[in-house]
Amino acid sequence: MGSWRKYIIEVEAAKAAEDGKPSMGPAYRSVFAKDGFPPPIPGLESCWDIFRMSVEKNPNNRMLGHREFINGKPGKYVWTTYKQVYDIVIKVGNAIRSCGVQERGKCGIYGANCEEWIISMEACNAHGLYCVPLYDTLGANAVEFVMCHAEVIIVFVEEKKIPEVFKTLPKTKEYLKTIVSFGKVTTEQKEEVQKLGLAIYSWDEFVSLGENKNFELPVNKKTDVCTIMYTSGTTGEPKGVMISNNSIVTLIAGVRRFLESFNETLNEKDVYISYLPLAHIFDRAIEECMIMHGASIGFWRGDVKLLLEDIGVLKPTIFCAVPRVLDRIYSGLTEKISTGGLLRHTLFKVAYSYKLRGMNGGNKHDEAAPLCDKVVFNKVKQGLGGRVRLILSGAAPLATHVEAYLRVVACCYVLQGYGLTETCAGTFVSLPNEQDMVGTVGPPLPNVDARLESVPEMGYDALSSTPRGEICVRGATVFSGYYKREDLTKEVLVDEWFHTGDIGEWQPNGAMKVIDRKKNIFKLAQGEYVAVENLENIYGLVTEIESIWIYGNSFESFLVAVVNPKTQAIERWAKDTGLSGDINSLCENPKVKDYILEQLTKLGKEKKLKGFEIIKNIHLDPVPFDINRDLITPTYKKKRPQMLKYYQDKIDKMYKK
Repeated sequence: MGSWRKYIIEVEAAKAAEDGKPSMGPAYRSVFAKDGFPPPIPGLESCWDIFRMSVEKNPNNRMLGHREFINGKPGKYVWTTYKQVYDIVIKVGNAIRSCGVQERGKCGIYGANCEEWIISMEACNAHGLYCVPLYDTLGANAVEFVMCHAEVIIVFVEEKKIPEVFKTLPKTKEYLKTIVSFGKVTTEQKEEVQKLGLAIYSWDEFVSLGENKNFELPVNKKTDVCTIMYTSGTTGEPKGVMISNNSIVTLIAGVRRFLESFNETLNEKDVYISYLPLAHIFDRAIEECMIMHGASIGFWRGDVKLLLEDIGVLKPTIFCAVPRVLDRIYSGLTEKISTGGLLRHTLFKVAYSYKLRGMNGGNKHDEAAPLCDKVVFNKVKQGLGGRVRLILSGAAPLATHVEAYLRVVACCYVLQGYGLTETCAGTFVSLPNEQDMVGTVGPPLPNVDARLESVPEMGYDALSSTPRGEICVRGATVFSGYYKREDLTKEVLVDEWFHTGDIGEWQPNGAMKVIDRKKNIFKLAQGEYVAVENLENIYGLVTEIESIWIYGNSFESFLVAVVNPKTQAIERWAKDTGLSGDINSLCENPKVKDYILEQLTKLGKEKKLKGFEIIKNIHLDPVPFDINRDLITPTYKKKRPQMLKYYQDKIDKMYKK
């Protein structure tokens, strides 16, 4: 563990195992914070200060935009300036207070990303209210739980989500007094709410309510909680993660220092496409950074099939994505190349190899092969609007082959990050010009310390020559605790170190590689332990599959899996093989199943997996794992208990065979 780890420095020595506690590796921080963490901007104490100071500096900058519809057709983006947004925020804040909501009252926000979402959030920030975001994909039960648990007094709701809130009213009306629509309210809705003694307003009515009122703004402190962000969770009830002003202010300073390390910075000319859920910390943190720098935020129309069209019109400079989105872009690109004719395919292959050699030789992406960029890869860049200079992937692991591919063809920086709601998103981010960081999440951001804790039961040793263990994080971005769950807080927050539950491995250059999940381990009947996420990442390299869920238990001696096949790849193989039918019928065809199982087995052997790690039977599901069936979270993490329940009959049949 020497100085050869050039991107991290040791700040605390390793600890041997004692008193039943596992050993811990040394604590490290970014080399870009070797002289201390970057201080926040003077005067920046809270999330409200982020917005307020940006309005003062950039009053006429475009802040929030959406596509205007003319005769039912989407047109260009229309914008509201920072000062215009500020004026509305003040009115909305006054209206909230006039409804009797006091400082530290709980304000819910339920709906897809839009201008009203940000305005409602900033109104909460202005008056020291706890902003309680709700995933727009959460069902009524989860919405009801969060609103009751957080004791939400007032809720801002997307117009089409109002019926979902109404379903919660028998229980939530104990706390809930006011409902505000992002749009209109029907006469029937007003009558229904009034019977229950509640108030409901359209957006315009609520803004008008705040006119000619002047409530004094409280002094927000760094230590104040600004948001309670509920994690959807892969098991159990949602947990309310309390995030302080200091967490977000500290993160912004860390991001700024990180970007400076490779001569980048955010500025007032940047444009960001807002489509990842604002109720998730990844997008919330990024948008706070954008607002801090006076940048412009354009909202998508809410349809993933139209996302690239919105991007083409908006022409963003910063693009954040979850792996599922980048996987689709990768699949679309490779499909076009493979079906575009021999000449096109050959030209692309030669250009790709040439540029990759240049990048592996130490050249920056824009210096490695300028002619190839101009002639071959420019079309990829134009597909993302033509101006993107940075793509950041987060929320889940990005497949190594996808990251490596996009680093070459996207004509911009492609970075992978790692963080949790409890760490206010940014914890590790890879560096753009370091090709050996592909497949890792990079070194720590210059606002946290990180270390590994040994997990003996899984064979992970934080003190070995290749240190592996549970990733632990310390710093001002770490959350203030789980709301009303001090017991759960004490489980994960020990001596200022947050235990993430993820298993990491330090790389020689100081980057972190996430290799497993502490709880995603099970024992087979023969006593062998299986780290399932690691296997899913390996088997996910099979080109014919979109996604895979692997299952095993202590009563069975082998693994089975449910596979989502790639429709185009399977239909093309079927055609070449002489099989007919659409993807649904092909998934029922034993020949297709045998083919995919054969590919999985082949890859497993190539990767030198152990015999018990080879999948012995599969079920093909043509419908991708989705939120509607409660199989994944809004950030596309698998909900394993729910998957087992949903596919139980398929699992039983696979084991009987």
